[in-house]
Amino acid sequence: MIDNQSTPLQHELLKQLTRIADALERAYPAEQDQQLDPDIIAFQWQYRLTQGGRKAVLLPVPNPGLISFEQLKSVDRQKKLIRQNTIQFLEGKPANNVLLTGSRGTGKSSLVKACLHEFHYQGLRLVEIDKENIGDLPEVIDILSRQQGKFILFCDDLSFEEGDIGYKRLKTALDGSIAGQATNILIYATSNRRHLIAERMSDNLNMTRGADNRLHPGEEIEEKISLSERFGLWISFYGFSPDEYLEAVRHWLKEYRVPDEAYEEAVIHANRWATQRGSRSGRIAAQFARDYAGQFS
Repeated sequence: MIDNQSTPLQHELLKQLTRIADALERAYPAEQDQQLDPDIIAFQWQYRLTQGGRKAVLLPVPNPGLISFEQLKSVDRQKKLIRQNTIQFLEGKPANNVLLTGSRGTGKSSLVKACLHEFHYQGLRLVEIDKENIGDLPEVIDILSRQQGKFILFCDDLSFEEGDIGYKRLKTALDGSIAGQATNILIYATSNRRHLIAERMSDNLNMTRGADNRLHPGEEIEEKISLSERFGLWISFYGFSPDEYLEAVRHWLKEYRVPDEAYEEAVIHANRWATQRGSRSGRIAAQFARDYAGQFS
């Protein structure tokens, strides 16, 4: 309020302050609870540039790439475990955070997507967060805990290098915060490393006498291992046998409508493809079938 006694200088100063306040309010608006579209089943936690700088938001994924459990071959035990855990979660029963580890290309990420494919009609939704943003987990969990429905917080290809402190935020989110765990959120993570953090041969040698004169090296190693132990359910994956690989090849060739009479010749090329890639897995089978079907047609 400008009274009649104000000098021209005071009047101009107040106008300038008002303009600055308005500009700051536009650049840094008051935080509001993000309300998620109930018709969207998948989101990604990503940073976007705004007038106030970089800001993380939950971006909807309108057409997520899903796969059914029936399309995943040679992982029947793993399917049963993750499916049962997800059913318990949706029914409000006790359920565990899940760590899927093992050989590359064997279906770890696909199993998580299969859960969304089968159960999104029951209110299940998925939020994917990159390893680089794992430090934002408390913020993401806080947003999701105020939403309707059940959420899988998905961290794909998760691992931490020496000196990376992001894993400490994950440990707290899994089990250790005084705030407790949100009842409508589970964390499903995949990794090629069983213990998520890089391990060295010297870790075994330094159990009693640490490098750089550390007094209790064993405790440091225990801290590394304790991260993976905070996942209540471990699901391990292994490389495919030759027969399992060819079973997956046959399935994907049918998916791409390659006729059965072409299968015998396709087997020769499929084995050659796997040899060139140096391994057999469901992913390699699918990649071969896609290439073969494209040339066949």
